[in-house]
Amino acid sequence: MSRTLPFDAAKTHLREIVEGMVPGEELVLTAQGEPLAVVTRPTLKSWPCQPGSAKDTKHWIAPDFDAPLEDFKEYME
Repeated sequence: MSRTLPFDAAKTHLREIVEGMVPGEELVLTAQGEPLAVVTRPTLKSWPCQPGSAKDTKHWIAPDFDAPLEDFKEYME
């Protein structure tokens, strides 16, 4: 996945643009329509979450979570 952006438009907000990129995404910076540089966000080397980090977190599920949906009533018969 690659995006193209003029260098002059990117230089004032380059940090925000790079932080908004997904890992592996490429951004081609151009000057006068010609490619000037390719910026690539590196892939993650580790998962950002730690196992068990949500064990003391309260979770809520709607009481009708398992209830059949009205839209699929004809398929449930």
